[in-house]
Amino acid sequence: MSHNQPIISGIQQIGIGNNAVYETWDWYRKNLGMDVPIFDEAAEAALMLPYTGGEPRSRHAILALNMMGGAGAEIWQYTSRVGQPPTSPLQIGDLGINMAIYKSVDIERSHKILSQSNVCSPIETYIENRKCFYTKDLDGNHIKLVESTDWFQKNKFHCGGVYGVTIGVTDMEKSMHFYRDILGYDEVLRDKTISLPAFLSEDVGEYRSVILSHKKDRQGAFSPLLGRSEIELIQCLDRTPQLIFHNRMWGDLGYIHLCFDINGMDALRDQCNDYGTPFTVDSGDFDMGDAGGQFAYIEDPDGTLIEFVETHRVPILKKIGWYLNLKNRNPEKPLPRWMLKAMGLNRKK
Repeated sequence: MSHNQPIISGIQQIGIGNNAVYETWDWYRKNLGMDVPIFDEAAEAALMLPYTGGEPRSRHAILALNMMGGAGAEIWQYTSRVGQPPTSPLQIGDLGINMAIYKSVDIERSHKILSQSNVCSPIETYIENRKCFYTKDLDGNHIKLVESTDWFQKNKFHCGGVYGVTIGVTDMEKSMHFYRDILGYDEVLRDKTISLPAFLSEDVGEYRSVILSHKKDRQGAFSPLLGRSEIELIQCLDRTPQLIFHNRMWGDLGYIHLCFDINGMDALRDQCNDYGTPFTVDSGDFDMGDAGGQFAYIEDPDGTLIEFVETHRVPILKKIGWYLNLKNRNPEKPLPRWMLKAMGLNRKK
């Protein structure tokens, strides 16, 4: 891969809008092992004007990782206003991010542990010989746990971080092309007509479900930690879906964006322009408390927000002021595993 091609290291995080940032983080920490804060800071979202009613908004955000591997959770709360719920009850297949997918070491063990304090669906087979089940977070956001063999490291916890998302779409072929051409999801693991389990919906309608992955492993600094990922695209076949963020702002309640860790923002900007999905937000260099870099947003064919972050500086061990500058590294080369593991020293017990 030439260096004028953008490099996607994997899904970096999924944004979760809520009205109680520490209470929400506490739930994700205890239930899903998201216990390593990369940043925890209050600031102004000054660059998201297309999605925040045209004016800067104050917010408090925590980006937390599970060091067994997988993407993080960006737990995001408005402080200048109250985050608003959907205008009408959401259904699976509505346009936007429907569900976050986390990876389990042992699906029976995950089910047993999470069932002690949360309502969970029965375990089911969803793809070939792989099993899954569903639960919900404090705010009722749907969560799917799936079996995985892809780990950065193992500890005693029952699951890792974010493995992917379920996204509602209107035109499956168009969306499959978008996620393949821009984000590299070039492998179809499942393409079938399904009914939803009762836990997810009382609707007895039919849906087309396509589960995408990537044939090649990801490259880049954080690729060993972020790991592989899957995206499920889901299309209602017998009703017209609503836009999840209709008449609401980015940062309101629910899953607000899907973020990819990338290298080569200029090349990616050109690629997105050529594809007809130009950046709708483009930060230039930014400083985000403990982390720094560049970020940008595009929209998928149905308006779901996809964020790109190019990391220039990241905290390895904040207590001693150890930060890593990524600007002058070979962008394809992963960071040493010991260095990635050192980020776990910031763990909140």
